[in-house]
Amino acid sequence: MTGTVGRYAPHGVFVCFEGGEGAGKSTQSRRLRDWLVELGHEVLLTFEPGDTAVGRELRRIVLDPATGDLSHRTEALLYAADKAEHVDTVVLPALEAGRVVVTDRYVDSTLAYQGAGRDLVPEELEQVARWATGDLRPHLTVLLDLEPQAGLGRFAERDRIEGESLEFHQRVRQEFLALAEADPEHYLVLDARAPVEEIAEAVRVRVEPLLGQARSVAPEASA
Repeated sequence: MTGTVGRYAPHGVFVCFEGGEGAGKSTQSRRLRDWLVELGHEVLLTFEPGDTAVGRELRRIVLDPATGDLSHRTEALLYAADKAEHVDTVVLPALEAGRVVVTDRYVDSTLAYQGAGRDLVPEELEQVARWATGDLRPHLTVLLDLEPQAGLGRFAERDRIEGESLEFHQRVRQEFLALAEADPEHYLVLDARAPVEEIAEAVRVRVEPLLGQARSVAPEASA
């Protein structure tokens, strides 16, 4: 199923940041949000897992080391449930209102972490993830690529996923790169080791042509 087959929102702009641990997704998400607001666009900055009331409980379960071992299918279904709630109650309403939605992680994280990282059948996992999100695809996915050794070294403490083996995270990285290679029209791959502002500028260059279908804030509303 991987590729350009999918649903792209006819209104608003959907941008996703993906990548391994410590790649700078949150930093770049905020920088993009701030730039878009300066341009006068209505922006929703969000993340997965956990940016809904239901999602917060699911996030606690899947990331808390105290949870211990989970069946890999159970873990994948918990992430899928978070995505379903997130898309239906947060992402889609914002896109339908013509806003720019910037999310830190989306479906690719499931395909990389629970697909390549775990021992699940990739095709079956993708069916679940795409069904959970109504096959809604980002107009652009920015992949911040970083060697796992470098990213994991940025954390003093690790959650359940961060605490997985180096081999696990290497498989995750390779899957992210494979997803991007399969659909270059909708991906931007950047070296996460580059200067923060250099990365932010490259993102802006790719996002700017998409903004025609995003709603701007009316002058009187922003006054």
